[in-house]
Amino acid sequence: MSVSLQKGQKVDLTKGNAGLSKIVIGLGWDEAKPQKKGGFLGGLLGGNKNVQDIDCDAMAMVCDGNGKITRVEDVVFFNNLSHPSGAIQHMGDNLTGAGDGDDEQIIVNLSTIPDVYQKIVFTVSIYQARARQQHFGLIENAFIRIVDATNNQELCKYNLSDNYDNMTSVIFGEVYRHNGEWKFNAIGSGTTDDGVAEMVRRFQ
Repeated sequence: MSVSLQKGQKVDLTKGNAGLSKIVIGLGWDEAKPQKKGGFLGGLLGGNKNVQDIDCDAMAMVCDGNGKITRVEDVVFFNNLSHPSGAIQHMGDNLTGAGDGDDEQIIVNLSTIPDVYQKIVFTVSIYQARARQQHFGLIENAFIRIVDATNNQELCKYNLSDNYDNMTSVIFGEVYRHNGEWKFNAIGSGTTDDGVAEMVRRFQ
């Protein structure tokens, strides 16, 4: 049975789930529906058709014991889909967030992550947020969930519910080692980092 998490809540993944080794990190979001302009003309136009789709990019920051990334290869995202260890695989970029369910997925093999890595932080940034004047206040139904890859059973889910107006990136959550076991921490912290490069600098 899946656990529904609140912001800041931590949950054990491997303790109590004997044999759990490979998980899927599912991240999802929906673009908020634009408000239609009033009157006859507004009804015909159905809102502003010139607004660009919001392209969100999910990333996995593979960190050492100090919570830092020490090389660019430790950032798994749309331009680096696989970690050098082979333990973390990004399943590809979703350009619009359209449709139900996970928008992007990152597969993590907990049993093969080298010991030097103690934490994997999952973030989502809006592509060209400043240039397009977009922010997470224009996004709704954002979530991160963890699924057992062997049987597709959802272990836990965190629905982000804060107000993220003017935030261009969000740290969704992290999977980390603790006393030889793997745990998940629901973070949901918004930032004004604009895209991959600025988010990466936060962890260097």
